[in-house]
Amino acid sequence: MADNQEQRLIALEERLAHQDRTIEELSAVITGQWREIDRLKRQLAMIDDQIAAVEQLARTGKAEPPPPHY
Repeated sequence: MADNQEQRLIALEERLAHQDRTIEELSAVITGQWREIDRLKRQLAMIDDQIAAVEQLARTGKAEPPPPHY
């Protein structure tokens, strides 16, 4: 009887160890995804600013100045 309980306890400890490792791996994945989301948000904000500048330029009717080498 005690041998059966010991085996069950060992099995539970093994499952717990696997679950702990899985949780740590998932946490690392989520952290990486949040970093990527933050990077993409900054990039999108920059693109939005560029589009707004072009739209403003189009509304004013002013042409872009020629490049310096023109």
